[in-house]
Amino acid sequence: MAVILTDAPSATRPPGPALVTRAASRTAVLLAGAAGFTLAFVAAYLLFVRTEAGRGVENGVVRSAQSAVTTVDWADPLRQADLVVLLGGVAVLIVAISVVRRRVALGVMALVLLAAPLVVAQLLKLYVLDRPSTGDRFGVASHNSFPSGHVSAAMAVLVALAIVLPRRFRLPALLTGAFGVAWVSAAAVALGWHRLSDTVGGCLLVAAVTCAGAAVVSARRPDGDRVPLVPVLTGFLAPSALVLASYAVLATATSGAAQFVAALVLAALSSMAVVLLLTGPLRRVAFDPAETRVRRLRRR
Repeated sequence: MAVILTDAPSATRPPGPALVTRAASRTAVLLAGAAGFTLAFVAAYLLFVRTEAGRGVENGVVRSAQSAVTTVDWADPLRQADLVVLLGGVAVLIVAISVVRRRVALGVMALVLLAAPLVVAQLLKLYVLDRPSTGDRFGVASHNSFPSGHVSAAMAVLVALAIVLPRRFRLPALLTGAFGVAWVSAAAVALGWHRLSDTVGGCLLVAAVTCAGAAVVSARRPDGDRVPLVPVLTGFLAPSALVLASYAVLATATSGAAQFVAALVLAALSSMAVVLLLTGPLRRVAFDPAETRVRRLRRR
């Protein structure tokens, strides 16, 4: 009897290892984002505030704004706005939305993420960070304005409202609100209130605090989703790349007018970019405890 030899696998042979795609938990993604935004915040402070070259180019922008003979009409609403009243109105709106939706815990979370970055921004600006004097005779370098309180407030308002709304509205709210944050950033530069770095720093600070808070929520309510490593690395490295690019572009401007225009454009574009970088890791976080319970019941 002939014996036939074959390399065909036996029916009982265990299958080989499946192709595994490296991935990270949503909590790890948020922590990477918090670290990336924090690193970029530090880089912006060191490049623009702590170096003489950075201070010199940004003081030129402030001088151009303060000595402008024409009124920037599109930025004037920011001059007329009362920040305290606006923040109070937003807080009331958040409470109202949470009560109507019967999501009081979600409203508390939104209020915390509204207030926390603003408190951190003021503490850093007043007691931790400083701006070395360059002896500018116009006095534009006599006080520290990093990070911008107005831009931090605009960014925090956007994040808080996006969280308290139903999650299906989170992405449209963030994408639409990015234009509002961009306008506040550009207007603050146009009015001579803030430098480019102040506006970028305000956005980065709020994004870092938001990612850190979202990471805590995600760790307590894991959803089991896995995220590829490429977005994780992007969230960690992209904010610093944004700061470096903004510094390089502003430093190449040769005249005061060119610096002023470049600062306006960069303030708007950088703010929108930070919002977009925050949208990725934030859009699927389950801040609502009720939503987490529904997810668990569906999986059973």
